[in-house]
Amino acid sequence: MSSLLSIFATAILPIITLAGVGVLIGRLRDIDIGPLNTITVYVFVPALIFHSIATATFGGSTLARIGVATAAYLVTMVVLAEVVGRLTGESEPVLSALVLVSAFPNSGNYGIPLSEFAFGPEGRSTAVIYLTVQSVLLYTGGIYVAQRSGGTRGLGGMKRALKIPLVYAVAAALLARYLGVVPPAGSTAMATLELVGNASIPMMLLILGIQLSDTDYGAALSSVGKATVLKMGVAPLVGAGIALLVGFQNTTVARTFVLECATPAAITPLLLVVEFGGESAGNGLSVAEYVSTTVLVTTLLSVPILTVLIALLESGLLV
Repeated sequence: MSSLLSIFATAILPIITLAGVGVLIGRLRDIDIGPLNTITVYVFVPALIFHSIATATFGGSTLARIGVATAAYLVTMVVLAEVVGRLTGESEPVLSALVLVSAFPNSGNYGIPLSEFAFGPEGRSTAVIYLTVQSVLLYTGGIYVAQRSGGTRGLGGMKRALKIPLVYAVAAALLARYLGVVPPAGSTAMATLELVGNASIPMMLLILGIQLSDTDYGAALSSVGKATVLKMGVAPLVGAGIALLVGFQNTTVARTFVLECATPAAITPLLLVVEFGGESAGNGLSVAEYVSTTVLVTTLLSVPILTVLIALLESGLLV
């Protein structure tokens, strides 16, 4: 019982609390989340990514294995979600939203603290690497999928994706590490980056809450079943299978990888859909409502599902 309470207090309660504040603000004030999305995508998250990569401690072999496994997981889930969506008759922009929320887990503000609680410092380091690789794919291929739902396709869409600074934040951090020019941890530059980057987590949760305050739950709940099953049912199994195929030498890294894959739908696709995507999902439901409700449902379901998953991982039954 104490473990269940600790997991809830460490990883889930902050998410629920800040999203709840966003819901309250959204109901009390008429807030345009467009500018908040722009600031988060173009300022806060790049700082978070750069600081996380620049300060992470990991070896080249571990980095390569986690990178390959993370890319394999995301590509597999994108393909599965696309196939399921098309076979069940989904059309744009719901199809793109389904792909995004099914494939990309909340590996950052949810996954990092959860991984640290479950598997200690090695878990946190693994989660940071996972987030790094996911960010590269999310802010390239993920943006392509998001803006595809708004009617932009092909090379033009990819050029638009390349204007997002997050990809360059990853490249800059890796280059700084390679050249050995990362500022000291206590320096003004790193302290500023950490401060700005940390602001992205509450901001994303507040944006989620504000969006949820206008969600038609009745209409949305009936539309997110496929995404929920894919994210909370299929994704953990795909993650475990890929972990076994990659053959992680470190058991803690392998277990953390599976846990990261199993975290609920990410908040970031909500930002991408609002920033780049189409509006209506049909039947009076917006894409933002579809994504927001999927995030809410998978986050609530993650409480029991991830508790059981951690127990299975610690027992050695999965990896």
